[in-house]
Amino acid sequence: MLPSMGPQARTRRVVALWVLLAGKLLAAWGLTWDIQWHLLIGRDTFWIAPHLMMYGGVTAGLLVAFAVLALDTADAHRHGRPSGTITIAGFTSTRGIHLAAWGMGLVVLAAPIDDLWHRLFGLDVTLWSPPHLLGLLGSVVNTLGTLVVATEAYPLGSRARLAALLLGSALLYGGVRVVLEPAWLTAFSHGGVAFHAYAILGALLLPLALIPGVRLLDRRWAPVAAVVVALGVSILGEQIARVGFEMAQPESVIGEAIEKDPTSAIALAAAIRAKSRGAGLPQPIRLLLPVLAAAVMTAVDPRRRPAAACVAYGVALLVLYGWATSHSPAFQPLVPSAAETAAAVFLTTVAALIGSLVARRLADRLGASTGPAAPPVPAPQATSPAR
Repeated sequence: MLPSMGPQARTRRVVALWVLLAGKLLAAWGLTWDIQWHLLIGRDTFWIAPHLMMYGGVTAGLLVAFAVLALDTADAHRHGRPSGTITIAGFTSTRGIHLAAWGMGLVVLAAPIDDLWHRLFGLDVTLWSPPHLLGLLGSVVNTLGTLVVATEAYPLGSRARLAALLLGSALLYGGVRVVLEPAWLTAFSHGGVAFHAYAILGALLLPLALIPGVRLLDRRWAPVAAVVVALGVSILGEQIARVGFEMAQPESVIGEAIEKDPTSAIALAAAIRAKSRGAGLPQPIRLLLPVLAAAVMTAVDPRRRPAAACVAYGVALLVLYGWATSHSPAFQPLVPSAAETAAAVFLTTVAALIGSLVARRLADRLGASTGPAAPPVPAPQATSPAR
């Protein structure tokens, strides 16, 4: 059901939407810098510049989401609960605002847990630690909420709605893609079928970002557009990180960490960089890989054939990234046999079918709203006939 909102409530959502998107951009750039900081410099303290940038964006999103949640709740107490709203933990608002607020809550909760994790277990470079996964889950939930807020704030066909949904879909894709990065450590450590770990996990998880965008944007080209915008955001984030390093000039402690544990994730990441430096495919070709995979999904048409499109997308990831990875000096000795590749294709297909099923259900839950509902118009009062 579409939410019934007055002008003030709708204005709140428009403001909240763009603050959330701006905060997510800032947090995404901070995360890009933070990952590079961990890889090149080391942990240092919680108060490093990338964390301040990342949690600055998180704080902006948290404040605006809970502010709208509080104002909507106050309105519900004064005027009654509008249609299309739900109440959670005493707060009454629309689905989008709830998702955005509670998702940011998970991100904030992950911060002290992450700091404690590092104090207990030391420096790590993997994103697959429990506090990192909790924070990334919160970010994904928040981004899904932002997409729903866009459908609540703007009518169907609005250019502002289209722009917000496209940017939100790109941020959702980028956030899910980040989760896949440690798969390269798995490929480097084990080889064989695991050589294709990125494609197998990508076939499972990336449809969760791309299919909802297709449904909400209602455009066949949505996967390609989302990936292109996400790449632009990532490239800009890398440039921000480069300038940040030049300004901060932090002292690296990576060497000490590798000496303490040569088998750690951070040591494996350093070994991959050392073997691959200055070799492999040119960056423009590497940047084209996710775009080409998304183009394959688009060609099959995920609006009408989501399962087939996701399988084609997964196989495209395996072929494209398998070919590209085989050109990297670090991974060339690990190229799998024909039997191992066939097993990887089977796993990728199964993962893609599961991913498409979950993605379609997620898209159904989000719903392709036709826009905000107009406030109810009171019925005319009956008048007595003249006497």
